[in-house]
Amino acid sequence: MNPFIKKYRIFIGTFIVFSIVTVSLFYNVLKPAKTLPIYNPADVNPELVDSTVQYIAREHKIADFSFVNQNGKTITQKDYEGKIYVADFFFTTCGSICPIMTTNMVDIQKAFLNNPKVMLLSHTVTPEIDIVPILKKYAIEKGVVDSKWNLVTGDKKEIYSMARKSYLAVKLGKPSELYDMVHTENFVLIDSQKRVRGFYDGTNKEEIKKLIEDINWLCENDKN
Repeated sequence: MNPFIKKYRIFIGTFIVFSIVTVSLFYNVLKPAKTLPIYNPADVNPELVDSTVQYIAREHKIADFSFVNQNGKTITQKDYEGKIYVADFFFTTCGSICPIMTTNMVDIQKAFLNNPKVMLLSHTVTPEIDIVPILKKYAIEKGVVDSKWNLVTGDKKEIYSMARKSYLAVKLGKPSELYDMVHTENFVLIDSQKRVRGFYDGTNKEEIKKLIEDINWLCENDKN
């Protein structure tokens, strides 16, 4: 061993450890704190937003609603009061992206099964087909936990309004068919103050991982 190193090895070792700790502390201090944006209609692709609200650039919140779930129970904003939740739009006969989205929503359900602050809300875009017994059958097949996840149906006009005026997540369908909707792969994250905090590709596992991380962050930082 080099005589110099041998003589000062304790000092050198201490200096190296001190340097590593100092650099780590500086990194943690300087690293930008995680935040989540608050989305308003003006921030979102106009294709997904009703023309009557596209101009809104602040203070956007999810409107009051009243739908019926897979058990025939009326679900309103009151059931989600103070909750963080993920909303999406689907239909039970969809054979393309819906099965993937539902599987991924089940994964989110598992991740927060024991966290009462987090819930899920799926709206059918074909309420004329997806009546309560159909939703119940679908819920049982997919492993939906009733206390955690509501699959809802109702008046098509009201679902359309929520999709395009509140959740900013559904495209227009056929111009010839009133209130026709084309659901997207979007999962929408809503905080306890009824604000939109994120959009995620419900068919993408990496996006689902990010969504779960963001929900966890909200659970720690979301204040009523």
